[in-house]
Amino acid sequence: MDDLVKQALAKWPNVPHCYGWLGLDARGHWRMRDQQAQQQQLPGEKIAHAALLGFINRNYGHDERGCWFFQNGPQRVYLNLEAAPYIARSDPRHGFVLQTGAPLAAIEAAYLCDNGALILRNDHIVAQVDDRDMTQVLAWLRLDGQLAGDDALLAWLEAGQGSLTLLHAGKEIAVQPLRYDAVPRTFGFQRAPQAE
Repeated sequence: MDDLVKQALAKWPNVPHCYGWLGLDARGHWRMRDQQAQQQQLPGEKIAHAALLGFINRNYGHDERGCWFFQNGPQRVYLNLEAAPYIARSDPRHGFVLQTGAPLAAIEAAYLCDNGALILRNDHIVAQVDDRDMTQVLAWLRLDGQLAGDDALLAWLEAGQGSLTLLHAGKEIAVQPLRYDAVPRTFGFQRAPQAE
């Protein structure tokens, strides 16, 4: 967290929290959601200002309820998450990089969802792979040691037969099936936080 933010928190500790005005989409874009976007359930405008993006990335966290927020000075701006708290993109140097710019160096677990989304977990990080990268990432999946084609993956999702693994950083990581609607509950986060 930025020192400036820590100072603002100390100076104004009781500023009300903000809900619904910021979102993270499934491709890792931060989005500003004005009143019209909120009322019409729209994703909002993509934030493109580099300094603001850096500030959000450095001051991104979560509370004990599993609600993710951007600490904007003394105010918490709670996020609507389209997918997961982090979005991972494939990267030739690191394997995966999060929307914050941080590498996802180690992966402890992987989950393939019934809608085709791939969820990666490392300690407290839960990241959904950007769908634009899935074609490349599919080449890293093995079913019983063999390259897993589309039909084989669909059969595995339906019947769960065989051992599916993800090759990453020279390791084979077991991939587990998971219903997409169970992702928030499984990993303890809320997609649309509400005021307490």
